[in-house]
Amino acid sequence: MTATSNSEAPRDHLESAAHIMNRISSQLASQLSLVQLDGRRRPEPPALVLVAHGSRDPRTLNTVHKLLDQVREQRPDVPVRLGHIELNEPLLPDTLASLGTAEAVLVPLLLSRGYHVKRDIPEMAAAAQARTRVAAPLGPHPLLVDTLHARLVEAGWRTRMDDETRRTSAVVLAAAGSRDPESAIDTRRTAQLLSDRLGVPVVPAYASAATPTVETAIRALAARGRERVAVASYFTAPGLFATQCAEKAPWIASAPLGTHPAMADLILHRYNQALASQATSAA
Repeated sequence: MTATSNSEAPRDHLESAAHIMNRISSQLASQLSLVQLDGRRRPEPPALVLVAHGSRDPRTLNTVHKLLDQVREQRPDVPVRLGHIELNEPLLPDTLASLGTAEAVLVPLLLSRGYHVKRDIPEMAAAAQARTRVAAPLGPHPLLVDTLHARLVEAGWRTRMDDETRRTSAVVLAAAGSRDPESAIDTRRTAQLLSDRLGVPVVPAYASAATPTVETAIRALAARGRERVAVASYFTAPGLFATQCAEKAPWIASAPLGTHPAMADLILHRYNQALASQATSAA
């Protein structure tokens, strides 16, 4: 008889419960936000502007629009807009200009801290003289780990494995890469959370601007006896980097995060978090 992990089933139940609670909280917030205590209708809440990087790959734009639809479905009371940093329209300055004097929360569709979050987005908002607040990037966060886990399982990762298989298994978390050291810190944190979830080593690797590369990480794991290596695609949508990293996988490669339900939950969580922070600072 082979030994198997008995922790996966409870984790799956907890994951489902977490998604259900997120949905209930979001829908309740949506309903409560429509009226005040005296029964009058509340003013329209600040817009949620999803800030995407932009890509020449049409699959990326398609994914972003589907995410927007999911967010709108969960929070029909919130005006939801899209703005790109580059390459695609609408560009963020144009989206901000279209809002006029309305308030907005800018939610970066980015997975870690870095130049875009720290400089590009705030500077574009300042130049537009818009009434905005920039939310935290999506990662690191347990909901991202839920999505990474689900994508790996879809690709063929076994949720139950014997001890021998576990000893020879590992994951390379393939990310875009950044020269900002805080970006690497965030990616390493996500790798650790995923490792805790899977019970195997998870090594962050990068498509550009940082080391190690995916190939280097795979070779290093093989040298440690980890021959069954999966590549987890830590990209929000399909594109050149995601494709290149997947092609280097010696075993399986998961799909990008995409339109997994947890992604819309996380976008709304960052929006609500920014609003709560603003309310606290104003008190």
